[in-house]
Amino acid sequence: MFAVHLLAFHFTKLKEDQIKKLFGYIADCLSDFMETRNLKQKKLPLGFTFSFPCKQTKLDEGVLLEWTKHFRVRGVQGTDVVSSLHRALQKHQDIDVDVLALVNDTVGTMMTCGYDDQRCEVGLIIGTGTNACYMEEMRHISLVEGDEGRMCINTEWGAFGDDGALDDLRTEFDRELDLGSLNPGKQLFEKMISSLYLGELVRLILLKMTKEGLLFNGKVSTALLTKGKIETKHVSAMEKYKEGLSNTREILRELKLFPSEEDCVAVQHVCTIVSFRSANLCAAALAAILTRLRDNKKLLRMRTTVGIDGGLYKTHPRYAKRLHKVLRRLVPTCDVRFLLSQGGSGRGAALVTAVALRLAAQRRRLDAALAPFLLPPSTLQEVRDSMRAELEYGLKRETQAQATVKMLPTYVCGMPDGTEKGKFLALDLGGTNFRVLLVKIKSGRRRSVQMYNKIFAIPLEIMQGTGEELFDHIVQCIADFLDYMGIKGARLPLGFTFSFPCRQASIDKGTLVGWTKGFKATDCEGEDVVDMLREAIRRRNEFDLDIVAVVNDTVGTMMTCGYEDPNCEIGLIAGTGTNVCYMEDMKNIETVEGNEGQMCINTEWGAFGDNGCIDHIRTKYDREVDEGSLNPGKQRYEKMTSGMYLGEIVRQILIDLTKQGLLFRGHISESLRKRGIFETKFLSQIESDRLALLQVRRILQQLGLDSTCEDSIIVKEVCAAVSTRAARLCGAGLAAVVEKKRQNRGVERLQITVGVDGTLYKLHPHFSRILQETVKELAPQCDVTFMLSEDGSGKGAALITAVAKRLHNVGQK
Repeated sequence: MFAVHLLAFHFTKLKEDQIKKLFGYIADCLSDFMETRNLKQKKLPLGFTFSFPCKQTKLDEGVLLEWTKHFRVRGVQGTDVVSSLHRALQKHQDIDVDVLALVNDTVGTMMTCGYDDQRCEVGLIIGTGTNACYMEEMRHISLVEGDEGRMCINTEWGAFGDDGALDDLRTEFDRELDLGSLNPGKQLFEKMISSLYLGELVRLILLKMTKEGLLFNGKVSTALLTKGKIETKHVSAMEKYKEGLSNTREILRELKLFPSEEDCVAVQHVCTIVSFRSANLCAAALAAILTRLRDNKKLLRMRTTVGIDGGLYKTHPRYAKRLHKVLRRLVPTCDVRFLLSQGGSGRGAALVTAVALRLAAQRRRLDAALAPFLLPPSTLQEVRDSMRAELEYGLKRETQAQATVKMLPTYVCGMPDGTEKGKFLALDLGGTNFRVLLVKIKSGRRRSVQMYNKIFAIPLEIMQGTGEELFDHIVQCIADFLDYMGIKGARLPLGFTFSFPCRQASIDKGTLVGWTKGFKATDCEGEDVVDMLREAIRRRNEFDLDIVAVVNDTVGTMMTCGYEDPNCEIGLIAGTGTNVCYMEDMKNIETVEGNEGQMCINTEWGAFGDNGCIDHIRTKYDREVDEGSLNPGKQRYEKMTSGMYLGEIVRQILIDLTKQGLLFRGHISESLRKRGIFETKFLSQIESDRLALLQVRRILQQLGLDSTCEDSIIVKEVCAAVSTRAARLCGAGLAAVVEKKRQNRGVERLQITVGVDGTLYKLHPHFSRILQETVKELAPQCDVTFMLSEDGSGKGAALITAVAKRLHNVGQK
């Protein structure tokens, strides 16, 4: 593992043409280094210490904001320095390194010291430049997602005062120095305290004092007039305890000055004032950071360690002592240990790189697990085309029996025209709850639909008991509702929303093809559900009902939206289950007699893929979910796209990632082992843009999952991968349906409305948007409007019943 350590003094030795080829020079140096150590044949990770202000959005990327410390290499500012280094390294075919981390020298210093002292949470550089970093609470960093744990903040405090905040403290000498610098008006704090500038400040002060006759008998030498002739090393030498006075005399004589004893003492005093001010200012800024850390921790007294590096702190004879003393006065409630960095920022960069290497390996394994969920446009086009082919198979008489997408005729042959009126009962059976509704429809100018309903639970033992028990329970619920509404004596027309695959011979006859959504009641499959309901009513012998229509919830959704928008000819359910219906031309429905007009086709597209046509996009997690379901091998498309299964897919992924040590510290909790524990509603909550990671962690804790901030980020990413794939697959299927409608009409461009219902579509923060974008992408010649259904399975059933009664009455006339 390597750390390329960039400090200002390295560059001062470069020639002008080398500076212009900065990163090429760095790559050459690295190549030479690796050759001397026989490392050229090895692939090694590399940490890049770059001691200049950079904006980082990730660990291996940094855009240079501006040069400091007398650097002005053209063409680098505003670019990613890691990319520049990568390009330079690519020219060396004989070395193979991977730049994993860009580290500021201050951060490297903190990491180096933190390796030896776990209390270290501040890094400080006082040398050629100056800077500080510290560990900030994530909840306070609005630029980064996450609100738990801590992140190192590189303050770049050298620019403190660039907004005028230090103007009252800046002297005429500070202003003169600034005007003569490479970056006037910038890095003003750094120019008051770093070693790059202290010697120059002393020179400017001595020059003025000499001109005013206060030193050297008023005689100014050429050296004293020359910028940069007094360096901070001279200041340090002049301030030494014993030999300081003699050092001062010698240094001044080198400057062609002829000092008296009083001159030497005065010059020493000037040096002390300048360096003392530097230490004071540094202590004040550091005190601000320590106070913030103590406040973050809500402590009355804090013990901490500051990792420190830099030539001024290390070599100046009095600087460290002054800094410590002033800091104690400013923050008496903080017990601070100063730990001198051993190995400097290079060692720290290597430590950061080691962490980055571990995280990169984890990232690769996470990406590998989620890669099968990222479906490219070409794959989605294949899904669309396969769905279109299956739609055609289901419509044709010779292939319908083998078709997985059954394309069941519903015998709903008309849409509402506004003349429907009367009172209707509606039943809605499609999940763990069962609803009974009274629907009052008014026609004419005051056209309206009023609904009264009551919800009844269906216990698991009823869902998976006998068919007779299930329908007796349904009739018991109807009786309770009729009593509740006081209409037990009225023989009202009834629409029965039965949200399971049925083969219909007429609008009031529906043979159950197979249970879905967790239902397993015996002696129902292959039976007419309307007859079973009538038998149960007869067994109870309390009331009678006119069962006019058995309706799929998808058809009800389409009818509800069609009541508001005549252009609605497609219904979509994206909730516990998923399905689509649409108005098909009778001439295309070979399984039903007649060629005139249209009929609504219930596609039952949840079974798409049961013949293996989408096996290439099914993951190992999909297979595990399928094998653990009540109907293995069936409803494969539904198991990849519907709310009933998405949470379980997520759970299977989380188990796999935990086994790999990528989640929950490698510990699979008992709750995570429970099938169904991760409900799809949790996906919607976790993926909410308004939900912070701390809240995500709380959701996971409610599920018995003890997570870290990093765990929460991964779980959120897993949820997004699963729900995005579901929306994209659903969009691909719907694109096939709208394209079929366009070709049926023979138009170049189709305008159509899709009525939509289902909790996944309505409640998930991104599902609807991704689905709509996918339809637009895969059916570019169709302008599709999506209309949310208001109670399609209840109101829709009543409307279908009303339309059926209207058409029946017209037929009788």
